[in-house]
Amino acid sequence: MSREAAQPGDHVALKKPHACGANEWEVLRLSADVRLRCAQCGRLVTLARREFERRVRTPTQRGRFSQPLAEPDDARRQE
Repeated sequence: MSREAAQPGDHVALKKPHACGANEWEVLRLSADVRLRCAQCGRLVTLARREFERRVRTPTQRGRFSQPLAEPDDARRQE
């Protein structure tokens, strides 16, 4: 997922919209394949992990238990 790993519960935007018109998906499972749920209609889709990584445009929202999208620059410098 754009150079960083997705986590279950994250919401991502794919390059092409779903047939219902939505462009946002919730990541449900990550393994050799990725299980996604359309945020608008609830349709479940399974993609190969390589295909998922190729189609992801941006993470739109992190899940409840995921790490933040990016650390502040000050936090990296202090370590």
